Amino acid sequence: MGNALETYNQALFLKINALPGTPEWLIDFGIFCAQYLIFLLPLILLIYWFAGGREERETALFAAATAFTGLCLGFLCSAAWFHPRPFMIRLGHLWIDHVADSSFPSDHGTLFLSITLALLARRSWIGGIALALMSALVAWARIFLGVHFPLDMAGSLAMAVLAVLVTQRMWRHKGVSLLSLFEALLLLLLSFLPLKFVRWCNRR
Repeated sequence: MGNALETYNQALFLKINALPGTPEWLIDFGIFCAQYLIFLLPLILLIYWFAGGREERETALFAAATAFTGLCLGFLCSAAWFHPRPFMIRLGHLWIDHVADSSFPSDHGTLFLSITLALLARRSWIGGIALALMSALVAWARIFLGVHFPLDMAGSLAMAVLAVLVTQRMWRHKGVSLLSLFEALLLLLLSFLPLKFVRWCNRR
C-alpha cells in the first residue's frame, strides 16, 4: 500500500513538474506564486484587523492562531517522519533553490490552507474563497518548480484541518480573552499616535 502510494505520488509529480523547454513566462509565474504570494497573508490579516470591527479582529486573530497551530503540527510531523524532496532523490527538475530538508508536509501549503480554513470556519466567505484559490496556485507552483510532491500538499491539508479543529476547541474557552489581550497590547503600542487613530483601531 505504502509503495503503491509513493509510486502514484512520484508519477503525479512528474506530470506536474516543469520540463526543460517550458515557457519562461510560465516558470516566472510559478516562481511568483511559490515564493511571493505568501507575503499577502500578513497583509490580508492586517486588513481584517484594521478595516473591520471586533468580529473581523477576532477572525484575524483566530486565523493567525490556526496558522501557528498548523505550523507546529507540521513541524512535529516532519520531525517524526522524514520524506525527501524530489531533487534529493534526483527526480524531475528543480527550478528554484531550496534547502534539502523534509518535504512533508509543505510549510507554505500548511500556512495558506490553515488561514483559508480558518476564514471559512468563521464564515468569511469572500476572503476564504479568495485564499482557497491562492492556496491552489501555491500548491501547484511548489510542485511545478520541483520542491514538493503532491502528497506533501495533501499532508498540508490534513494539518490545516486538524489545526482548525484544535484552535476552535481552544477558542471556545480562551478566544474572547485572547482578543481582549491583543487589543490592549495594540493600544499600548499605538499610544504614541493621535487619539483619533487609536480610537479608530479599537472601534467596535
